[in-house]
Amino acid sequence: MTRLVVGVGGRAGVSVAEVCALVEETLRGAGLSAEAVTALATVAAKTREPGLAGAAKRFGVPLVGYPAEELAGIRVPHPSGVVRDAAGTASVAEAAALAGGGELLVPKRRSVAATCAVASAPEHDLRHHGDAEVVDAGGALVDLAVNVRSNTPPEWLRQRIADCLGDLAAYPDGRAARAAVAARHGLPVERVLLTAGAAEAFVLIARALGAVRPVVVHPQFTEPEAALRDAGHRVERVLLRAEDGFRLDPAAVPHDADLVVVGNPTNPTSVLHPATTLTALARPGRILVVDEAFMDAVPGEREALAGRLDVPGLVVLRSLTKTWGLAGLRIGYVLAEPEVIAKLAAAQPLWPVSTPALIAAEACVSPRALAEAEEAARRIEVDREHLLAGLAEFEEITAVGAARGPFVLIRVEGAAEIRTRLRALGFAVRRGDTFPGLDASWLRLAVRDRATTGRLLQALDHALALTAR
Repeated sequence: MTRLVVGVGGRAGVSVAEVCALVEETLRGAGLSAEAVTALATVAAKTREPGLAGAAKRFGVPLVGYPAEELAGIRVPHPSGVVRDAAGTASVAEAAALAGGGELLVPKRRSVAATCAVASAPEHDLRHHGDAEVVDAGGALVDLAVNVRSNTPPEWLRQRIADCLGDLAAYPDGRAARAAVAARHGLPVERVLLTAGAAEAFVLIARALGAVRPVVVHPQFTEPEAALRDAGHRVERVLLRAEDGFRLDPAAVPHDADLVVVGNPTNPTSVLHPATTLTALARPGRILVVDEAFMDAVPGEREALAGRLDVPGLVVLRSLTKTWGLAGLRIGYVLAEPEVIAKLAAAQPLWPVSTPALIAAEACVSPRALAEAEEAARRIEVDREHLLAGLAEFEEITAVGAARGPFVLIRVEGAAEIRTRLRALGFAVRRGDTFPGLDASWLRLAVRDRATTGRLLQALDHALALTAR
């Protein structure tokens, strides 16, 4: 089923009933289903119009607002000078429908006080990840596409893992690792589940918790939505906007969503949401999933919810693959209420986590490891500021300045060409257009040491100069 975005406009005071009637009639006339609508879209100045906001609520989808200047740059088939003078764009409905990409399926339709147009929603490759940028490169590229910390795993961790290889004839026993993770967060073991990386946890959540109205806050790591869709769920998206610094307003999440997924700090925006913002999403009957895969890269793990017992329905995911360079070993864990842990565990196969991964988990939550991770986080913070300062020298580039993770999101015209030129210059960077809420003008850069960043900035300068010719 084609996913749809409906662009809507309306005069001041337009009623919910009129907007809904126009949209339903337009969809019906085109043979399209209201179930396929993923969002209503309009000019930003109209997002507080009760008739439009109420219509979005009635359809159970978000109302997305775009700045008038952004819509003004979109070519529409039925422009109107009157509308341009009043709203800053030649067609609110058509331009808003097209703003996220996709193809216009139904041009502008009118009622007395409302307009609407329908476009196909842009499809994002939810299975594309940073490792695709370096596969088959044979180590020839400086990897800024994957967010695994460089020069890892450290030698002491390699040795701990190697020492267990003589025990591989026995089935894995996760009790010691589970107890170590529980102690690290001050929790009883009944609140801990070890998983084969955070990716397995997303699959378990999608299959075992029986969500009826799941909502994923984007842009963020795409595996949660992919897992939910694979499990047969219709997923709703809350799209955070660059104009708002990709900050989350809890009011944007539908009140009756019974499963909400959000990253913190968020991949790829690197925004660290305040803990109070996230806890405001909690309510009886709702599972609140907070992906803290990169939280140990934040000094002091400020704004972390791991270990909290006072937030109903809270499920926190942690990964040990990023800071410790264990992506190939697959190890992570879930922290949640015992009843939720029991449901997730029942959906796991027997012995889901290997003996080497269990040994790594126990080692990575030891006091020595936590101290090393904190030191690495503080070093990343300094290196990130150096990268942001360098990027600020380019007038063509806009970086998300609130970055708090081990990566930075940037916007630049001609990003696809620049990414290709950087590759030719020896650097792999992550494309941004596979993340819902972003388009082809975005790139994600992993934070590396000052020397590597210096070489990247030189290559970026060269790539920009070539693109401008």
